[in-house]
Amino acid sequence: MSTTLLVTITILLTVILYLISRKIFLYTKNPIFNPVLLSTTVIIIILHYTGITFEQYKPGKDIMTFLLGPATVALALPLYLNRGVLRQALFPILLGICLGALSTLTVAVLLAKISGLDSLIIASIAPKSITAPIAIEISRLTGGDPAIAVAFVVFTGTFGSIVGASVLSFCKITNPIARGLALGVTSHGQGTATILQEGALQGAMAGVAMAVAAIFISFIAPFYIPWLVNL
Repeated sequence: MSTTLLVTITILLTVILYLISRKIFLYTKNPIFNPVLLSTTVIIIILHYTGITFEQYKPGKDIMTFLLGPATVALALPLYLNRGVLRQALFPILLGICLGALSTLTVAVLLAKISGLDSLIIASIAPKSITAPIAIEISRLTGGDPAIAVAFVVFTGTFGSIVGASVLSFCKITNPIARGLALGVTSHGQGTATILQEGALQGAMAGVAMAVAAIFISFIAPFYIPWLVNL
């Protein structure tokens, strides 16, 4: 099988399975059927039984990963449509994002230290709630392992997108701004995609939270994470 054909097949397989998983999620409204988790699980099973290796899947994956950039930029549309809300509550929104990003990083590191994990693992866990490209660079600067950091980022995003909205509802948090900010800060891209299903305002706020949290943590990480790890 030629490389071009294999790349085409892997991309089509990924897109089709994601669309099917999304349909199932929207129909059932059950967080267990999270589109990312469901489609990823099915893809792994298919690749295993068809004998397609990760190296063969990687060229198609790289193309789809490249498209994450334009997809992220597209979040600017709901933000633009809801710019009035952001303008009216700019200070509390920014303050909430920064405090939320700082607290989730701090709690993650302290729990890892209490559990007796190695400093390399702790430094890799620290940027778990930041989008993957930035988490990779932060882990390099703070003594972590980029591969481990990405694994925690993906797990955090997937877990948060599955249970995040349900936890917020259980806690009686119904304000769309608060719900969007919470998922964006804790679960970055996957959380943003999930909460966007609730409404454009939630999605816009999640997009703002994801971007601002990443910028904020990028500034403080080089000195805050090493200090916290060695505390």
